[in-house]
Amino acid sequence: MENSASNNILDFLIHLDPFDQLPRDIVATLASTASVKYLAKGESISFHAFCEQRYLYIIRKGAIEQRTPLNKLRARLGEEDQFGFTFLAPLRDSEDGYRAEAIDDTLLYLIPHEHILDLCEQHPELHDYFAATAKTRLDSAVRSIVKKEDKGLFFRSVGEVASENIAVAKHTDSIMTVAATMCGKQKSSCAVIVTQGEVVGLVTDRDMTQQVVAKGIDIHLPVHHVMTTNPILINSEDKVIQAISLMLQYNIRCLPVVSDHKVVGLLTTTHLVHNHRTQSLFLIEKIKYANSISALAALREEKQVIFQALVESGVSAEIHGQVMSMIMDAFTRRIIQLTEELLGPPPCEYAWMVAGSHARNEVHMLSDQDSGLVLDDNASEDDRVYFAQFATRVCNGLAAIGYPLCSGKYMAATPKWNQKVSRWKDYYSKWVASPEYNKLLSISVFMEVRSVYGKSELVDNLQEHLHQTITASPRFLSALTRDAIETSPPLGIFNSLVLEKGGQNSNTLNIKKFALNLIIDLARIYCLSAGGSLTGTEERFQYAVKHGTLSQASCDNIIGAYRFITQVRFKHQLNALTQGNEANNNIRPDEFSSFERKHLKEAFKIISELQDVAKLKFVQGP
Repeated sequence: MENSASNNILDFLIHLDPFDQLPRDIVATLASTASVKYLAKGESISFHAFCEQRYLYIIRKGAIEQRTPLNKLRARLGEEDQFGFTFLAPLRDSEDGYRAEAIDDTLLYLIPHEHILDLCEQHPELHDYFAATAKTRLDSAVRSIVKKEDKGLFFRSVGEVASENIAVAKHTDSIMTVAATMCGKQKSSCAVIVTQGEVVGLVTDRDMTQQVVAKGIDIHLPVHHVMTTNPILINSEDKVIQAISLMLQYNIRCLPVVSDHKVVGLLTTTHLVHNHRTQSLFLIEKIKYANSISALAALREEKQVIFQALVESGVSAEIHGQVMSMIMDAFTRRIIQLTEELLGPPPCEYAWMVAGSHARNEVHMLSDQDSGLVLDDNASEDDRVYFAQFATRVCNGLAAIGYPLCSGKYMAATPKWNQKVSRWKDYYSKWVASPEYNKLLSISVFMEVRSVYGKSELVDNLQEHLHQTITASPRFLSALTRDAIETSPPLGIFNSLVLEKGGQNSNTLNIKKFALNLIIDLARIYCLSAGGSLTGTEERFQYAVKHGTLSQASCDNIIGAYRFITQVRFKHQLNALTQGNEANNNIRPDEFSSFERKHLKEAFKIISELQDVAKLKFVQGP
């Protein structure tokens, strides 16, 4: 018979993640194994690799601070929080010890280690939740944000939705023979051209019209004269969202589907646009043919539809950013083209350079404009007048379609950021040589840049100069690190939003300022320390691992934290939009679920630990 204590524990656990996913009788059995421990304020529990009695600790009331052997704050935990995960692992896999000290009178529920293991044995889906490593727990959390049944088409394999009607021809077949094959039994809009079993080309019905009929090509010639060589392929096991990303990135309509190097099907835009959620992802095609700013502005609402589809599909932060960046690229290019048509051809070579999240291919619903104009060094003063008007029109056009003007005026429309290559090089040289606050602010915006239109070599030249300058100035990395670790993630209790010392108390948490920006800064530092010039957050960490400045375990942990925090951010922004509210980065603590609070604290702890490592590795003494 259940006693009063176990009934109280059951009533608490049954509403707590992940126990709320279990049948009541299973939770009741677990509650009957739990014990109760009271810690007066100031009392503590020590954890070390040789603890003989191991428990999962759940805070019923009160608050706990976890501190390392060097007395550094590891985390602050409050009601419903759980700890002891790392000491649920076998002794050899446990991490170094820490101390859990009550900062208020605290009541704990203790569930023995062996009963948690039994529970995971009966319910394997909980195994990752109670894993000893933070990466495994966060990966599990990312997957849990989006329910499997909500992922729909995006997460189906390409092989499931591809058409089996595909024409296959040899590269020596005549154009007429291939056309007949496409129009025959297969009725395919595309023919895959092979040589000795390898895919070497692609011919579409559009190619037949534009490359053969329009140009009067002899239809008896071998098809390799008109085929597209080295076509983009996709594996049948890949996901539909990956296929859509490829189609958007390379502006293609047909993707041959392969398995074991054999063509097994064809995926076309026609297959995908029948589904209303994927149709919007082909917004780029509409942008390409819009003939005015007002026509482009009419498409701005589709951005939100795409954002919603991506969030609900649970795609990774990396894919989400790539898709949204390709759309912003397309809008930017089309506005530039329309502006050139209006003002006349540009008087000299130039490149439209994007910076910040746009350059990192991490665009999201709240991304504003960060841009610059890089002019050829031969540009005259009259040329500068043209580009001043040009940049203003482009920036205003982007604002009209939903990309806000940068509040800090880091835009090509600002004269300071509309300069010749040589002037941009001077900027970078001065910023790196004297990294005071205002110069670090500027370089943090323009540290990641890429060209989206014009002569890309101008931006390549600029980037090469930047990285050569950084390499020659080791003091710069120290200053950049010192600035990046000045802000700490909130290791506090979300219910009252107690922040780490030096933080600010507020009724909201700015998840961008106190989490995502810190990860982006760390990625930049670790990549630069390895001599890398990559711009994407995840690829920067991976580059650092490859070149020995970051451990694989630390990389896995910080990328897991980045993905989870990004998912939480997007989910809350989507909720605001669907409720007719303005999306932002400020989240009220009471809006976080128990599940989110728990895993966000895990993620924040990972950020804090990597900041500590960066300080030791890269910050030089005075």
